[in-house]
Amino acid sequence: MKKYFFKTVVLLLVATMFILQQGCIKDSCSKTHTYTYYEPVYKTMAEVRANIKSNAPKALVNTGKIYIRGNYIFLNEVDKGIHIIDNTNPAAPKNVSFIDLPGNVDIVAKDDMLFADFYRELVAIDISDPLKVKVAKFVKGVFPERYYYGFNADTSKVICDWVKKTETVHYDCESGNVATFGGPGVLFNSADAGLYKSTSGSPVGISGSLARFAVINDYMYAVSSDSLRVIDVASAANPVVANTMNLGWGIETIFPFKDKLFLGSATGMFIYSIQDPVSPVKQGTFTHVRTCDPVIADDNVAYVTLHSGGSCSGFTNQMDVLNITNLQSPQLIKSYPLTSPRGLSKDGNLLFVCDGDDGLKVFNATDPLSISLVRQFALPEANDVIAFNHIALVVAKGGLYQYDYSNAANIKLISKISTQ
Repeated sequence: MKKYFFKTVVLLLVATMFILQQGCIKDSCSKTHTYTYYEPVYKTMAEVRANIKSNAPKALVNTGKIYIRGNYIFLNEVDKGIHIIDNTNPAAPKNVSFIDLPGNVDIVAKDDMLFADFYRELVAIDISDPLKVKVAKFVKGVFPERYYYGFNADTSKVICDWVKKTETVHYDCESGNVATFGGPGVLFNSADAGLYKSTSGSPVGISGSLARFAVINDYMYAVSSDSLRVIDVASAANPVVANTMNLGWGIETIFPFKDKLFLGSATGMFIYSIQDPVSPVKQGTFTHVRTCDPVIADDNVAYVTLHSGGSCSGFTNQMDVLNITNLQSPQLIKSYPLTSPRGLSKDGNLLFVCDGDDGLKVFNATDPLSISLVRQFALPEANDVIAFNHIALVVAKGGLYQYDYSNAANIKLISKISTQ
């Protein structure tokens, strides 16, 4: 029954739309319209699990979260899996492998173990040899909010892909008939619509500012929209959920710094102490208008980008700089207007901000009260950035870009892996 629910709803909506149109079009009693929809492709859970390994590299298409460890970049392909990119030479990165992992959005690592969401499950993947990865453990039910069987009532099957299809609907107002729609699927009103509108390497793993996973010492912290899950990874091959805390709603990102967790939400920034790593305690809050809210921090200052639109609502697009010397009471130092800021990263006095269609902006942040623009690079839908060891990795709609900022006066693009 559930399998046909979406189809029925779509038919009712389409019929209603055409009935309303007829009230305005009196010289015609029939109408056709072509719709694009995406139909899910299913595999059994056993088939999907067996394929979570190092497979042939795939082209970048709809990239999401980014994580770097050693000389390798792990780049999420939204809901599809993880690209493995050898970045030994940032001027010539090599797309070397792909881990097929349906439902994957977030990634983080401890030692040689990569932790990734696999719809409702957490999977620990041994990456000691990035070209021959292997699953160490599946932990069921860690992310109960993730819905993995779509419109199919058979919960033993998993959505592993989507196929684009088109259907033409004909409405005859005299007979009241609507032609059959070929769902079930996700409906779009345009044939051009897409499915989605996220030198030496790092000795430890580094996540982008849009991350929902973080690891500090022997614990992994994972946020959903309303909770914080604490996972014991002292034995990295055997992760165990140690605690789940209710945080309210609207939680979006997590940024670890020393013994603190900085959480970005739709309504503010929250600071949690992890002196007791299993039971984090809220220390401070900074409230802002409702917007999306990635955050990064150092010893005394936090940088929060606010952008509106989509699920974020609001009309504010700016970067707030906060004094966090008193963690119990963060204070706004200054706000800087931007276009549609998203991910950000800081290395020394250089602050990198992805500002949507305004591209990548590099600021001199030596004085938080007088942050100035150094360079701007035109990129389509710049989304997230990691700046480390004089290389800035930027995820944008056009692909994965790398910039050399060893000379702040001459920051330059050194490589790009384009999306398909």
